[in-house]
Amino acid sequence: MRVAVTGGSGKLGRSVVRRLSDDGHEVTNLDRTGARRPGFAEVDLRNYGQVVDVFLGLEDRHAGFDAVVHLAAIPAPGLVPDAATFENNMQSTYNVFQAARRAGIKKIVYASSETVLGLPFDVDPPYIPVDEDYPARPESTYSLVKHLEEQMAIQLTRWDPDLSITGLRFSNVMDPEDYEDFPSFDHDARLRKWNLWGYIDGRDGAQAVARALEHGKPGFEAFIIANDDTVMGRSSASLAAEVFPNVKVVKDLGEHETMLSIDKAKRLLGYAPEHTWRTYHPLRTTPTED
Repeated sequence: MRVAVTGGSGKLGRSVVRRLSDDGHEVTNLDRTGARRPGFAEVDLRNYGQVVDVFLGLEDRHAGFDAVVHLAAIPAPGLVPDAATFENNMQSTYNVFQAARRAGIKKIVYASSETVLGLPFDVDPPYIPVDEDYPARPESTYSLVKHLEEQMAIQLTRWDPDLSITGLRFSNVMDPEDYEDFPSFDHDARLRKWNLWGYIDGRDGAQAVARALEHGKPGFEAFIIANDDTVMGRSSASLAAEVFPNVKVVKDLGEHETMLSIDKAKRLLGYAPEHTWRTYHPLRTTPTED
């Protein structure tokens, strides 16, 4: 396919551009920063005219797209004032969704967020592992925008029954060089409780995008995208019991099983994580208890 990737210069975006290119797709990175070469176009996604224009064609570079992967955003709460986060992220996503519709593009995959699940879980989650079945619980302006984007996608796909929008609720994106910090998390179980000790290797995040492009169907679906395991050396069951003693654990957890359920993504998208930080720390041991 001819695929536009917004935010292709970002942390997850780089892995996505690489994966889709390796899979044989013709990929164009639409971002405000990037190397000036074929496969990149500088676009301000807050400007609707620029977005619809580039989706329709760009000189001799391309004549339109078959699909859009929308990753560009202010990537986390607290980086800029809340109003700036709302204005940038909400406007950009509306422009991308609407411009894609005007250009006749029927397949959109975009970055939603684990934050809609209730991060940082200062209020206990309803159960563990968390999944896509309970209502969104945004606790920040960043997360509120992610929730509103999902609601917008629901309505746009209702307006256009042929339109497919897949929202991938990515966990905290990690590259292999980030893994050297993971052993430091074990000394305090609460350091990473804010997202139930989850993470997503950027390469597995890119795999999820590829699967969504392949298997996404008309309508809107949201999927949690995390790795199979947690960032911790100790067992998932012991973490849940210590930090969330009043929360029901609804399944037997594997030794290091993620508490961000990826069962739906595995079932409907064929998503199958291939990477783990544990490969990079093969000698790490589980701490003993006093």
